[in-house]
Amino acid sequence: MTDPKDAHAAGKAAFTRIDQSTAQDWAVIAAHDADYLAGLADSVLDTLARLGEGHQPYQITRLEHCLQSATRAERAGADEEMIVAALVHDIGDELALFDHAAFAASVLRPFVSEKTHWIVQHHDVFQGHYYWDKVGGDKDARERFRGHPWFDDCEVFCRDWDCPSFDPTYDTLPLAHFEPMVRRIFARAPYSVAPDPAIAPGSSQAPDPSQAHAPSQGSTA
Repeated sequence: MTDPKDAHAAGKAAFTRIDQSTAQDWAVIAAHDADYLAGLADSVLDTLARLGEGHQPYQITRLEHCLQSATRAERAGADEEMIVAALVHDIGDELALFDHAAFAASVLRPFVSEKTHWIVQHHDVFQGHYYWDKVGGDKDARERFRGHPWFDDCEVFCRDWDCPSFDPTYDTLPLAHFEPMVRRIFARAPYSVAPDPAIAPGSSQAPDPSQAHAPSQGSTA
């Protein structure tokens, strides 16, 4: 049995079963999490950079696609939060190729508005309008969301920024241009320091159960 004092002094929780944890254990964990959160923007930027590595089947890399989407968003007058959303919308391609939209939305969710989260979470379905019929899918799957207050915004996100951003001749801004924006967005106090939606279902950040997330068709979108 680890002595709690020794464990806490070493920066570790003492429990071996979570139901035996103490407030002191969680104070140690919270301190670690605060350090991790301080480096989250670096992790996001590093993950984006990896999207530019290796052979890829598009005319441009996934990183260039993300950069081009964000460039188009900025030039269209989008606010900083939406520009960053456009930048990271495909960040899930590395680990969640077949559900990348939900992955990216989860990364962003603690730091952005419900509207921005919803757009990123559903962008794969809306982007599917432009190609799912070519891979055996339903290009009109987005119609299940017709009438949603952010339907038009998600359509713009895909039609104007995501869909055309596979162009090697486009004047795309570099990752360094967006780095300060990424750092500002991920420096916001995350909602997890307030009541967690899982604990407080009435929270404004809690997902709307009536808006079911359609399955992804895979590939960058």
